[in-house]
Amino acid sequence: MLWITGSSRTGKTSRLTQEFCQWVRQQLSQSSKKSWQISSQQQLTPAILVFAANNNNRRRLADRLSLAVEGTYPVICKTPVGFITDEVMLFWPLLFEQLKLKAQFPLRLRPETEQELATKLWRDRPEWDILVQTVNEYRLVRQTLDLLQLAGASGIPTEDIPTILEQGLPNLELDITGNKQNQLNSQSWQKIGQLLLDWRSWCLDRGLLSYGLIYELYWRYLLPNPAYQEHLVRRYQAIFADDVDDYPAIARDLFELLIDRGAFAVFTYNPDGKIRLGLNADPNYLESLASRCRREELPLPNTGLIQELETNITQLGSESFFLNFLPDSIQSIQTISRAELLRTTADIIIQAVKQGEIQPAEIALIAPGLDEIARYSLLEMLSAQGIAVEPLSEQRPLISSPVIRALLTLLALVYPGLGRLVDRDSIAEMLVILSRQSVAGKLIPDIDPVRAGLLADYCYQIDPDRPLLLPIESFSRWDRLGHQAGNTYSAISLWIDKHKSKLETQSWLNPILLLDQAIQSFFSNSNNLPYDLLAVLRELMETAQHFWEVDRRLRQNEPSFQTQTATVAQFIQLLRRGTITANPLPLSQFPTRQGAVTLANIFQYRSLRSAHRWQFWLDVSSHFWNQGGAATLFAAPLFLKEWSGRTWMPEDDYEMDKQRLQRIMRDLLARAEERVFLCHSDLGVNGTEQTGPLLSLVHASRQFVAVEPELL
Repeated sequence: MLWITGSSRTGKTSRLTQEFCQWVRQQLSQSSKKSWQISSQQQLTPAILVFAANNNNRRRLADRLSLAVEGTYPVICKTPVGFITDEVMLFWPLLFEQLKLKAQFPLRLRPETEQELATKLWRDRPEWDILVQTVNEYRLVRQTLDLLQLAGASGIPTEDIPTILEQGLPNLELDITGNKQNQLNSQSWQKIGQLLLDWRSWCLDRGLLSYGLIYELYWRYLLPNPAYQEHLVRRYQAIFADDVDDYPAIARDLFELLIDRGAFAVFTYNPDGKIRLGLNADPNYLESLASRCRREELPLPNTGLIQELETNITQLGSESFFLNFLPDSIQSIQTISRAELLRTTADIIIQAVKQGEIQPAEIALIAPGLDEIARYSLLEMLSAQGIAVEPLSEQRPLISSPVIRALLTLLALVYPGLGRLVDRDSIAEMLVILSRQSVAGKLIPDIDPVRAGLLADYCYQIDPDRPLLLPIESFSRWDRLGHQAGNTYSAISLWIDKHKSKLETQSWLNPILLLDQAIQSFFSNSNNLPYDLLAVLRELMETAQHFWEVDRRLRQNEPSFQTQTATVAQFIQLLRRGTITANPLPLSQFPTRQGAVTLANIFQYRSLRSAHRWQFWLDVSSHFWNQGGAATLFAAPLFLKEWSGRTWMPEDDYEMDKQRLQRIMRDLLARAEERVFLCHSDLGVNGTEQTGPLLSLVHASRQFVAVEPELL
């Protein structure tokens, strides 16, 4: 066994690849000596278990290992949660026999569906009204479900969650909206614990699995199962796990089981990583696995700016920390307002690219939290100058797309009883979107917004049960609309009437089929659609398919569940609440744009594990730089194996924030090859003064002064 430790960009994955190639050569050599070939059965179940921290790294690692051995050995790479999910699905018969569950194939819940179903279930509980007086309902549901996920990833029974919260957060004052709310005390934690037990039972009875349930089923029931252990040991003789500092605690239980049964293992660990600490990962618990391995520590890389500032970063956050100066590779951009900062930053990038000083692909814009104002402003300013920008993992609510809003309006017009979900503005928008045609690579509507507004005013009949698009002649001046707009409107109206009639004769028209037919009818030139539009349509169809799969499962268990109209209304309302869904599959068919500036928040950029010549740290003096934010789940420190059981205090949060900031700094500087720009504005996005922990770096750096083009 080998444990490889090194900071960012020290060559850990390269060393893992070397060990992988050596192990494969040994296996092939032994096979040759014994004069037997790998059987087809072994090819279907490869002997190597390869892990990566996230999906992006998984794809790259799988390609890298396959190329390294020139395809001579099968490589299947998984993320920890992906492997655990696959195993629970594959060995479900073992679980439903052991737990005395109904024999039905399990169905995995997406987070948005999980949120919706849990809310409906818990609203009927008598303790729910008391709890929602303390905290916002949506947030209460999300945090409660996250507790189940944290416990499952850590190998803690669901029944123990209330005890952990009582010990760690005996009287928690929640500050959700800026105002102090009521306290969550011992009784509140017990009620939350009971809600989770009810949710677990409800899901298992119906064969529905959330990530939290998948984690618990794996470590608590499947992994200890002797029959499963025999399958596991027979399938895998080696483990190659990259970046184990981002793995959940139960991954170590899996590794130790295989190692105890004689499996060969290679692990890489980054002490400056721990990107998912607070999101189910337990890096320190995984690190203790190093005691069973031969250790190899890699030196700091020659590239990157980490060596120049290593000592200063270690001291960052201490009260006595003071910098006199920083090297010229660290420069600052300082303005008063944030709007001016965004403009100045964009201008510097535009000037450098046009002068040939740097290529767009060599630039990264990194922010602690990327708000919509900054995202839109930077995209517009750079794109206007012909510089492509690629936002990383851009997951926006589906409802933010006009195409999605138009298709949802179409659903409400076809299915009866949904008239209250439609208004004149949505009708006008639908007419514009569904009338668009591809002309010279651009989507031009046959019905422009003005004509669409007139049609919505004069030809849309409001009706709560059966809203209707009237014939175009209902508008007395219909001749002024033009031949093209009139024909297109009539075609849309005819399509709606046709499917209404079909619904009346069939009594049950699958909404997924209806959406598919609408896309084929109104986006028939789908092969020429822009990438972002094609992706959002695929995303909608995947979301709809999952939603009605869950609906079908619920109807099997509850025949009088609800009417089809109610289900369609629920789907529309779910998306209109701003549901954010996963990126559409297959991801390999949606490549990122080449030669583009990378735009990301800290978590996204670090997860990418890439490097750039220039980095721009936006809002560098913001307090968000040393706070976990959305990358830290509620009560996450209490579910780490190292938690002592004592009450979690504000000073504990301070220490965690300090360590997180040091890791972020070391990681980012190791990924900056030439220059870092500290982008600071005196006033933040909300107009308040910014005095975050990195402000001292701004004061110690040399301010960047752009040379005017006419002076060059």
